[in-house]
Amino acid sequence: MASKLSPKLIICLILPSCFLILFHSSFPLLLPQSKNPISPLTSCNLSDGRWVLDPTREPTYDSACPFHRNAWNCLKNQRANMARINSWKWSPHACDLDRVDPVRFLNLMRDRSIGLVGDSLNENFLVSFLCVLRLGDAGARKWKKRGAWRGAYFPKFNVTVAYHRAVLLAKYEWQNKQPGQDGVKGIYRVDVDIPANDWTNISDFYDVLVFNTGHWWGPDKFPEETPLVFFRDGQPIHPPLDLMDGLKVVVKNMVSHIEKAFPKKVLKFWRLQSPRHFHGGDWNQNGSCLFDEPLEESELDLWFDPANNGTNKEARRVNEVIGEALKGTSIVPLDLSRLSEWRADAHPAVWLGKKDAVAVWGQDCMHWCLPGVPDTWVDILAQLITYNFTPL
Repeated sequence: MASKLSPKLIICLILPSCFLILFHSSFPLLLPQSKNPISPLTSCNLSDGRWVLDPTREPTYDSACPFHRNAWNCLKNQRANMARINSWKWSPHACDLDRVDPVRFLNLMRDRSIGLVGDSLNENFLVSFLCVLRLGDAGARKWKKRGAWRGAYFPKFNVTVAYHRAVLLAKYEWQNKQPGQDGVKGIYRVDVDIPANDWTNISDFYDVLVFNTGHWWGPDKFPEETPLVFFRDGQPIHPPLDLMDGLKVVVKNMVSHIEKAFPKKVLKFWRLQSPRHFHGGDWNQNGSCLFDEPLEESELDLWFDPANNGTNKEARRVNEVIGEALKGTSIVPLDLSRLSEWRADAHPAVWLGKKDAVAVWGQDCMHWCLPGVPDTWVDILAQLITYNFTPL
């Protein structure tokens, strides 16, 4: 593994409400270094650390969790090296990252709800969250209301955690080819100023929200023959926007909508990109991720810096767009990108649970094995929530 980075200690403000402002101009995930007593003058950047091998570390849940999605259930699908994959512990430089105590966390969130909105990487996040929290309430049952794609209700604590699928966040729909649309089979109309129906009616329900988008913003999802066409106020935007400019406009508008539509008391996060680890080609070009170890720190820029024009370059580019849009808002950037960049070893790869899945879809070097890296995302999110809520 790479050598240890020097700690980054950042002076923060005393009042928690002022403390949150620090998130809006940069990505670090900052916490008081010591909770008891809270030290107002020091902070810990949870996104600055390294992976440490701990042979005694084991997953907190197994393949029998009822909230699993089969393609990510790497224990059930007998993915090689799972014991080692789950022996790596994320260690921030300036503090400890504790594992979630499900009972304590659910008690903290009693009579509250947590929502995730975005693409399948937020669903990947959700499944991990549900399997971890179920350890605190074995009576947890599936929940699918208010437009949620999937979720769970924890009756012992009256807590709901759910995911709303909205891959672009903005509303989009297929439209057949119209006169004058030469060279295309039809278009996907994107209304940049209208949120997708899946999350339009949740502003009065959730106490914590985690948004994301980015993985669908590429030519593999929307090729030239079926492109995205962007509309504002019901009319096509002229001149037409390319994908990256369209992303910028959509993110800006969705951030504005969230600021206006959701109460100030709602704790709002925007999860930055989950990096992909396709090696030797993209998902449809025989790209693979059959790795046994995390990457070295010296390899990260080679894989992910857009200047190198590699297969996995889009994550950092999208993060720049999101970071700019979040400046000066109440939405906290949830930076899980850097810690995830190392973990080329932790994807489902060819262990997808279906015989012909790889032949049809290629290796999965984008989503994450469960149990696995998203469990660390849960630990970080839970710790951030804990420092911003008190029991009701």
